[in-house]
Parts: sequence; C-alpha cells; structure tokens
Amino acid sequence: MGQQCCATEEGKQPTPANDGHEGHDHVGGSAKWWKSAEFIACVVSLVLLLIGILLDNSWAGFTGYVRLGFYLVAYVPVALPVIVNAWRTLVKGDVFSEFLLMTIATVGAFYIGQYPEGVAVMLFYAVGEVFQDAAVSRAKSNIKGLLDQRPDEVSVLVDGILRREHAATVGVGSIIQLKPGEKLALDGELVSATASFNTAALTGESKPDTKMKGEPVLAGMINLNTVADVKVTTPYADSKLSRILELVQNATSQKAPTELFIRKFARIYTPAVVFLALGICLLPYFFVANYVFNDWLYRALIFLVISCPCALVISIPLGYFGGIGAASRNGILFKGSNYLDVMAAVQNVVMDKTGTLTKGVFAVQEVVLQPGFDEADLLPMVNALESKSTHPVATAIREYLGAKAVPLEVREMEEIAGHGLAGTVTGKRLLVGNFRLLRKFNIAFDTAVEDIPLTVVAVAVDGVYAGMITIADVVKADAAEAIQALKRMGINTVMLSGDKSSVVKYVAERVGVAEAYGDLLPEDKVTRVKDIRAQKGSVAFVGDGVNDAPVIALSDAGIAMGGLGSDAAIETADIVIQNDQPSRIPMAVRIGRATKKIVWQNITLAFVVKGIVLLLGAGGLATMWEAVFADVGVALLAILNAVRIQRQKFD
Repeated sequence: MGQQCCATEEGKQPTPANDGHEGHDHVGGSAKWWKSAEFIACVVSLVLLLIGILLDNSWAGFTGYVRLGFYLVAYVPVALPVIVNAWRTLVKGDVFSEFLLMTIATVGAFYIGQYPEGVAVMLFYAVGEVFQDAAVSRAKSNIKGLLDQRPDEVSVLVDGILRREHAATVGVGSIIQLKPGEKLALDGELVSATASFNTAALTGESKPDTKMKGEPVLAGMINLNTVADVKVTTPYADSKLSRILELVQNATSQKAPTELFIRKFARIYTPAVVFLALGICLLPYFFVANYVFNDWLYRALIFLVISCPCALVISIPLGYFGGIGAASRNGILFKGSNYLDVMAAVQNVVMDKTGTLTKGVFAVQEVVLQPGFDEADLLPMVNALESKSTHPVATAIREYLGAKAVPLEVREMEEIAGHGLAGTVTGKRLLVGNFRLLRKFNIAFDTAVEDIPLTVVAVAVDGVYAGMITIADVVKADAAEAIQALKRMGINTVMLSGDKSSVVKYVAERVGVAEAYGDLLPEDKVTRVKDIRAQKGSVAFVGDGVNDAPVIALSDAGIAMGGLGSDAAIETADIVIQNDQPSRIPMAVRIGRATKKIVWQNITLAFVVKGIVLLLGAGGLATMWEAVFADVGVALLAILNAVRIQRQKFD
C-alpha cells in the first residue's frame, strides 16, 4: 500500500482526488479502516516486532539466522506492498519515489544488523499510510454522503398505476410520486398543490422548505409530510445534484499556490536529500581516519528516512480538501482549493443587490398612470412584453395581474441591456424599463419620480410617457448580519447595482453597506471593480453568475448566489452559495482562513522537526527511531491537524 508522497511526474501528485495508489483499494469507503487488510498487516507486524524485542532481551539463542528470519517474517506483511510499488514506480522511471526510499532505508537497516529498526520504520510508515488513507477517504465520503443521496429507484405514475423504475431510465415529462420520508432522485416540477422538503443535503439549511405547485424541486430533497407528485424536467445524469457532486469531486484540480509550491519543492528536495545521504555515507572515507562504512551507512539511512516529505505533500492537499468538504457541508461550493486561499486573503467583497442582499422577490406596490391611460388596458400590455423576460419584475407584474392577465401578441421584441424592453403589443410601440430607457428614446417625464426609493418600472406607449409601476424587494434577514461580520474581519464592502441610485442607497442604509453605487450598466460595474482592485486590493464579487459574468471574470473570486436555481451560475462562478444566504459569504472567508492556518501550521511543523532531526542524523546523534518520528510521526500529526477542519463549526 502507500501513497506516493514524493512528486515526480506532473499530474501524479497524490491528492484526495488522485491518491496515487497503485493496485490497492482505498482504505475507508464502505469498509472500516480498522478492518482493512493493510491495518491487519500492521497489527501482525507490530505483535511480531514486540515479541522480537522481548526475545532480544530474554533469550540468548535468539541470534544469527533465527533472529534474521523472525524479523523478516515481521517485516514482510508491511513491506511487501511498498516493495511492489517501488518496483512499479522504478519501471516507470520514478527513481525518487517514497516507496523506493523506504525500501532502500529498511533493507539497509537489515544489512547492518539493525533488524528492529528496519521493521519499525516500515511498520510506522504503513500505519501512517492507513491513517492517511482513512482521513482522505473520510473527507471524500463526507462530501459524497452529503450530496449523492439519490435513491436508485423511483415510483413512476403511469395511467394511475405506480411502477418502480430505475431512476436513470426515467424520461423527462414522467410523473413520479414521493411518499413522506422519501428522497427525490431527479430534478422536477411539483405537480401537487403543496409539499414541504428537507433541503439540508443541498443547502446546509435545516429549516423545511415549502414548495407550491409549479415550483422547481431538486434531486436530494426529502419529502416531509404528504404524498407529492413531481413532473421530471431533467435527465438523471444532468440534474443539478449530479453537476454539483462532479464540481466538488473535481475541485482539487484547481491547486492552491501553496500546493503548487510544495509539489515543485518536493521534486527538487527529495533527490537533493538522496544525494546528500550518499555523500554522508561515502565522503567521510576521504576525511575521517577511523572510517567505518556501516556506521556512516546507518547515518545516511537515518538521513534518507527523514527526507521523505510525506507530512507536506499529503497533509497540505488533505487540508485543502478538508476545507472544501467543510464548505460543502455548509452549502458553499468551492471550484478549487485556490479559491480558499483567495477568500482567506480577500480585501473587498463587492455585491450585486437583487438576489444577493435582497430576496429578488418583488411585489407591485402602486400603479401610477398619466391621464388618458387606463390600468385595465395598459397592464396586460406591459405583462405581455415582460413575459418574454425572466427578470423578477416580470414575475411581480404577472402575480399582480393574476386572473386578469390575458395573452397578447408581441412583435419586434428587443431587450436593451441595462435599460429594459421594447416591443410592439396590439399594434402599439411599448417601452418598459428604467428611466434611462425613456431618455434613450427622448421621452419626456417628470424627473421627480426618480427620487422614489423603490424599484420603479417606467412605461411609455407610442413615444409618450404613460406612467410607472413601483415595486419593492425584500431585504434578506441575514444581510445586515453578513455585512457586519465582513466589517469585523476588516473586509471592505461595496454594493454595485443596475437599479436606480435611490433604491440602492435605501437598501445600503438598511444593511450597513457604506459604499454603494446605482444606475450602473454592466460595463460600469467592470470599471468600478477595476478601480476597487487597483486602489484597495483583491476583490470577491457576489452576483447571479450570469448577467454579471464580465465582473465575475474580472474579480479574484466570483461568487454566485442561489446556485441551485441557475445552471449558468454553477458554470461561471468560482464559488457557489446554494442557499442564497449572505451570511455564507463571511463563512466562506472563515473557512478559507481556517484552512490556510492549518496548512501553514503543517508546513512549519514539518520543516522545523525535519530540519532538527536531519542535522542530528548527519552528526550521528539521532537513531532510526528519531527518524521514524521525523517522517511518519510528523506526517501523522500533520494529517490529524488537517482533518480538524472537518469537525469545526463556522457559524
């Protein structure tokens, strides 16, 4: 068994996503690590080693070939997998693999008669690998257990009869039925009048989410109290849960700078130490009068054992993967470990307004029309044009009209970015949008209406200002708390919005954002973010991941709110917050900082301990036991430190 700690080939560096095992099953998973063959081999070797040490001190006949044979029996269970892997890596041209280093060091110990040390080095190395594998497997299974919770079979309703079918074979448009307590296997649309779902596996939110007829429901949700019928809208393989699972499982492909540095460092460090070990063994022959080959070989072997950078090369990726797992458990998806580093050091969080700090759930407050225009005639026209848009304003108007909404023909429909919509409805040219849209077409209106601190939809018919519809958005319950948390961390907050300035300032005052800008076109947001980066440092931008794509691309980390509601958000953002809660933004920063702290603790621990024992080993003051601690002991401590993040709470 064993993990190839010493990086030698691009793409082969072991990480929790690519663990470098050759021909060995991952410890953990469905099997308990303490029941694995590797762990049993360690127990057997340990028992035989202890018996051997006891015989060394109690039986005079325990010498020669009897002693050698006994310790070889103790050595083989833990050494054989390593020797096999050493041969495989050597055939591939990997001379400086950890497997080969451990094989040389322990065979050398046997050569000079240090049998117990030879067994102990390989035994403790194997024990370290068992715990390392268990930690990696736990990190992976935690994420998979949280996300991949879909049942294999579903109950499909066909002509009033329920049939059990494999979820992967169920087609789009099929109706599936969920009993209370059952998990949904596919994305769909609720057909029943209402149903409550537990969404904790997807969002980290324990509060039940009540859905109404026609609303989307997603794979992984658990039906709580009533029988619910769901119309399938997405194939099994394309569900958002499948995409999120793939996203998290592949997150380690984006390496953090610290990981990349350690990988490059190990590729230089390991062979350098090997040549130094050779020098320690051979060079004293030319300078030491009473040179004894076996004594200097022992020093070189100690030096060689210490040289393996396990603690660094394993615990660092594991620390980052643990951070990704901890974030996933709290409904935050990082597309790569590099973004943990970005969030740990971010200096500015720039936010969109609608859907980020507000719910994006609009309701019509008032309809104010100019003389000569009738609400019963005008609003159905506005609704017909807005129905071509997915903007929340359109939804608010549709809900306001309710049963009064009638289908009308729309022709020559045009969306004007940052302004609104234009089109011909029942033969009349209609403009619906902000007041910039009216100015663009030179339509006169009373500018006093621009001071209203609500979202205002301006309407013009055939080049004449017809009136306005005021719409209010609801500020999210935890928005102010999130802003205050960011401020306490020393992070500057800015709000950028295409909504009018009075509305933006109104929301900014309510949540505590000191710096807010409204009436911004997409290109204006880009300019603002460029200025913030140039003047105030790194930027994380929080938006919807679609309309703000240029700003997300420009920022150091793009964060999408409500990833479960937007396929495009998952594709474009670097970080996806699944439950729409602004409080997850400071949580992402806390997780990033905790991860970075653990990684640097491990780096410091490894360098300090290895440096001390390397010097002691070269000077003949350290034995193989100290070497074991410097290599495997430090690796174990680093691994245990790395998995701490999976247990921490970040609320």
